[in-house]
Formats: sequence, C-alpha cells, structure tokens
Amino acid sequence: MAHYIIQTLIFQLLFLLVYDLFLKKETFFHWNRWYLLGTAALSLVLPFIQIAAIGKQISPELRVQLPAVFIGGEGFVPTVPNPETFVFPWELLWQVGALVMGVWFAIKLVKILRLRRQGQMTRLQDFDLVVLPNSKSAFSFWRTVYLGADLAAEQREMILQHEQVHVRQRHTLDQLFFEVLRIVFWFNPLVYLYQSRMTSLQEFMADAEVAASKGKSAYYQQLLSQVFQTENVSFINTFFNHSLIKKRISMLQKSRSSRSKLLKFALLLPLLAVMVVYTSCSQENPVASADAAAKSSDTDVMTKIEELSEAIMAQGNLTEDERRALEFLATPAKDGDKVYESVGEYLAETEGKVVEGRQVIEYQNLQDGDPVPFAAVDRVPIYPGCSGTNEELKACFSQKLSMFVNDAFNKDLPESLGLTGTMRIAAIFKVDVNGQIVDIKSRAPHQGLADETNRVLSTLPTMTPGEQNGEPVGVLYSLPIVFHVAE
Repeated sequence: MAHYIIQTLIFQLLFLLVYDLFLKKETFFHWNRWYLLGTAALSLVLPFIQIAAIGKQISPELRVQLPAVFIGGEGFVPTVPNPETFVFPWELLWQVGALVMGVWFAIKLVKILRLRRQGQMTRLQDFDLVVLPNSKSAFSFWRTVYLGADLAAEQREMILQHEQVHVRQRHTLDQLFFEVLRIVFWFNPLVYLYQSRMTSLQEFMADAEVAASKGKSAYYQQLLSQVFQTENVSFINTFFNHSLIKKRISMLQKSRSSRSKLLKFALLLPLLAVMVVYTSCSQENPVASADAAAKSSDTDVMTKIEELSEAIMAQGNLTEDERRALEFLATPAKDGDKVYESVGEYLAETEGKVVEGRQVIEYQNLQDGDPVPFAAVDRVPIYPGCSGTNEELKACFSQKLSMFVNDAFNKDLPESLGLTGTMRIAAIFKVDVNGQIVDIKSRAPHQGLADETNRVLSTLPTMTPGEQNGEPVGVLYSLPIVFHVAE
C-alpha cells in the first residue's frame, strides 16, 4: 500500500507540474477541465497498469529470504524478541482521518440543505432559484442557484447568468469527485491542489461565457463593485470568491489562445509512456502487495518457528524424537502433505519410520522455510556442485551457503572484540547476471562483525546466474546470521 501511495503522489505531482507550467494560462478551459479530471483519475489507476512485454525488457532483481545460519556452541540460549512489539496503527489512523473528513462533508451538505429550506425557492425551466433573506451571497450547487436578497437588481442578472453556466456545465460533479478524493486520500495535499485548480478553472469558464455576451468592461465593474458575503463550502461555485477576483480579471484580459498551442496537451503522451514503463518494471505493485499482505500471517508464524527452533537447539544433544519434531516445524509443507494438528501427532504417526524427502537437520543447517519464495524465477541461481530441480537447487544452495559461512567465519572475532551473548547479523548480497557476488551489505551490533560478514560473503564462489524467460537475472538474497558466544 505504501508503494501505491508513493506512486500516486509522484504521478499527481508530475501531472500538476505540466498543468501549471504549460496549460494553466491558456484559454482552453474545456480541455483543461478534462485534463484535471482525467489525470486525477489516471494517477489512481496507473500503479495497477503493468505491461508484461515492457517488464521483460529489464532484468528483474528478486529478493529471497534465506534460512538463518547459526554459529555457536553448546548452551546456546537465544533471546526471543518480544512478540508484542508496538507497531504504529497506520490503518487505524487512515480510517479515523477518512471518518472525520466524511463527517465534515456531511456537515457541509446539511448547511446547504438548511439554506435551501430558509430561502424562497422558485422553480425555473433549467434550474431552481433560491433567494436567501438578509444575505448578499451568490453561489450554485447542483441544479440550484442561491442569491442573496440584498443584492442589487442590476447585479442579480449578471450573477445569475454566471451561476447558470456552472449549473448547465454540471460543475458540481467535478467538485464532488474531488470531495470524494479528499475523504479517501485526506492525507494527500495534492488532492487539495487539484480541487483548487478546478475551482479557479470553473470560474474562468463561467466568466468567459458571460463576458462574451455582456461585454468585458461591464463585467470587470461587476467583479470590482464591492465585497460580498461568501459561503465557506469547498464544493459550491461561489461568485464572490475574493481570492480569485484578481485571477479572473487577469484571465478575462488574455487573448484567446491559438489552436497551435493545443499541441501542449501532447506532452501528456510521453509522460504517460514513462509512467507505464515505470509501473511495468516496478518490483512492487498493488497486486503483489495484496498477495504479500495475505501471506503476512504465514511469515509471522515462520518467524516464531525460527525463534522456537533456536531455543530448542540451545539444549544440545537432542533426542531423535526432538530432532524430528524440530524438522517438522522447520520444513514447509508440500502439496499433498498431511497437515497435522500438533507435533505430537506427527511424532506418533512417524515413530520408527523414515520420513521421505526429509533428512534430520544439523545444528548449523537449521532452516525456517522461505518466507519469500523463488516461484517467480524460472531457474534459481546454482551454487557450484548443486544439481536437480529448482526445489533441489534451492535446498542445496541454502545448505552449501550455510556450511561455507560456518567454515569461513572467524569464530574468535567476537571474543577479541569483547562481545558475548547472542548477536544477530543481517546481510544482503546479490548474485548478478554474471553469477558474481556483488552489492554486499551487512548490519551487526558491532562494525567488526559486519566487516567480517562482508569478507566471508565476498569469498563465495561464482554461481550460475538465475534465469527468467531464458535471460539471466540478478537475484537479491537476505541472509540472517545468529552468532553466540558463551558469557
């Protein structure tokens, strides 16, 4: 979801920049209206658009979570993190914000309905006219024009014509569209900028039509005549918007834009092309994010299994039953496998039997499953000496990497650095399109441990790169390492 919001913000910002730099000052009011409406809607849809043919042209980088590598001796008792770690309730915050904006929208609707009941309504051919007592307001909403009874008679005619344009062109629909966006995306400042641009544009459209029939000079005088009351409602078309008076007069003074300047709208085509390429090649998309959210509970379970596995292994000298129970937890179920209600049931049914395809795991090769599967890769990277199917290659890769790190890691380093207890190291590296180990990064409680991790990973042998659609691809790996030094 965060990725989707960021993409939407970027697209809206680019669309608004094009509008402000190239289109806002032109008199193509109807074109500009559809530009604002269309790009606001497009920015919400574009993140979902992915063209496979474009994505195939760029080698994807796929990140894979490897099983943890454990380095330590007897008596290893890891500290299990507190599962009740506070997580900020972003979703709740969004819901509260949307609720507040929805209530505020309802209050504004009620305010308009109250004015309608207080005024004297006359039904005309194309719209309703509501005269408000003791008021100098002038605005329209949907198919109703609201005029203050205190307005002078000569002012009413021109204002009424102006508001009729809003009614006839159904400008309220535009405003309600942005009101809905403000409720759903209340945290997005660009939505408010969009509505502000649309409000100004609608006034320019109405001014241009009335000025064409009444004359610009008379219309200027009407705009500058005096200060009137206004209603503070964001989605009505109010005639006397003081902050817009100067802009409206300035726009009335502009000459009609030549039709050749319509070519400026062609800027939208390359901009859209760039956006589609970006979304097609993006590593995260809303569909993938939805799938990841659906699997998040599974990932949490696997994390707890890893923590439990560490604690069990700390005992040392595990019995055969304990080893099989630990293996049962650490090995992900395959299609067709029986789902057991408990480890005890598993042990009872498999007592004295060899579980096909599942070997008793050694301490340093403890696996926690693959929270991020290799399923997207046609052929995974191959560690030297490994062969077989994709599943066999993945298991072999994890096993050989674990053995390599255990053998190569300087086990005396933590003691020389004065470190004791359990230390967790997080490492990331990539097997690139040439099979080389690159982009190694590590995070550890001590820089010395991070440097040692980088050194060990940099000495990994050259791999056979992964393939997707017959082309080599880079694959990112995330490797957790748990190091224990007895105190």
